[in-house]
Amino acid sequence: MYLRIANELYLKRLIVGGFDKVYEMGRMFRNEGMDMKHNPEYTAIELYQAYADYKDMMDITENVISHMAEIATGSMKINYQGTEIDFTPPWKRMTMEECVKEYAGVDFSEINTDEEALAIAREKGIEITPGMRRGEVINAFFEEFGEDKLIQPTFITHHPVEVSPLAKRNVEDPRRTDRFEAFANKWELANAFSELNDPIDQRGRFEDQVRKRELGDDEACEMDEDFINALEVGLPPTGGLGIGIDRVIMLLTNSTTIRDVLLFPTMKPLRDGSSEADEEAEKKEVKIDLSKVKVEPLFEEDIDFETFSKSDFRVVKVLKCEEVPKSNKLLKFTLNDGSGQERVILSGIKMHYSAEELVGKTLVAITNLPPRKMMGVESCGMLISAVCDYDGEELLNLLMVDDKIPAGAKLY
Repeated sequence: MYLRIANELYLKRLIVGGFDKVYEMGRMFRNEGMDMKHNPEYTAIELYQAYADYKDMMDITENVISHMAEIATGSMKINYQGTEIDFTPPWKRMTMEECVKEYAGVDFSEINTDEEALAIAREKGIEITPGMRRGEVINAFFEEFGEDKLIQPTFITHHPVEVSPLAKRNVEDPRRTDRFEAFANKWELANAFSELNDPIDQRGRFEDQVRKRELGDDEACEMDEDFINALEVGLPPTGGLGIGIDRVIMLLTNSTTIRDVLLFPTMKPLRDGSSEADEEAEKKEVKIDLSKVKVEPLFEEDIDFETFSKSDFRVVKVLKCEEVPKSNKLLKFTLNDGSGQERVILSGIKMHYSAEELVGKTLVAITNLPPRKMMGVESCGMLISAVCDYDGEELLNLLMVDDKIPAGAKLY
């Protein structure tokens, strides 16, 4: 028995079997981290309609969510954390390439090869992954430059084939698919497409996903011979839609974290018979074998005190900490630096700390570094960690100081 990550392939088999319309709402399970809008166990509704397409799914999406808003709040306009979001249909629609052109200033209608796409990606600081192609570069540009601009409800359409293994190709441009994702408040709320019903094309897409998995993409799907067999029996033209229920409820209830709308959210486990206090005490008692520690040589080059004093080391308090979506390394910190305005710093320490254990901690940061954009978020400063080689692996400890030290205190 397996925990399901989606019920898509099974519901589409029902369409093959003769059902015209099917849906299911229930729990899905993903082996992912936790942050304010991600939980490994979440609620989704998926529906499929024969002889419909992605445009029909757009109509269903905006009508369902706007109706939910009106029933829950009395209006299709809601206020989420001080921002008005208007769900009144029709919602804005733009292709992924149009979004990239508007917010990143890159026109992919003039970039036709993988080599050209990779060159512009390097120029703009996009992370290059093994085997990356033009379509994946377009998607990376969208995630980096476009996604965080989508405050009002917006349909992003025509995703590249490379990132849409189950969607039908667009007739006018076979490099694109008839697919959309619905966004509001920078969050993806829904995903839908005209279902791919060509078994030969589907096999080729699955083979490409297998190639990606072999290159290290854990999110790539696997070959599904049973599903291909179902397509060979015959899937009629079909529209499919999935909506993340928990995120919609977060917006409608003005909740800042997905945990507030789940009855039993995933929590950090405790060892049998232990308490949180026991866990904390055990952490403090961890012994380090100093014979296994290797530190880098001290810098031999001198710097003058005037140069050193230009670095502004400040004590900061962690107000919020969350995982950065689609990043295996980054945590996003929202900090009180004593200035009266919140400061955001991204730090690549996800392998060493969970986001939730750092909330409320008192840290040290350099606050006068120029902003640096990472995964579409501006990081304003750098948190200080202690790093050494321990038994052949990197040991990293985030520098934490006494909670009695006020935010903004300067280090000398």
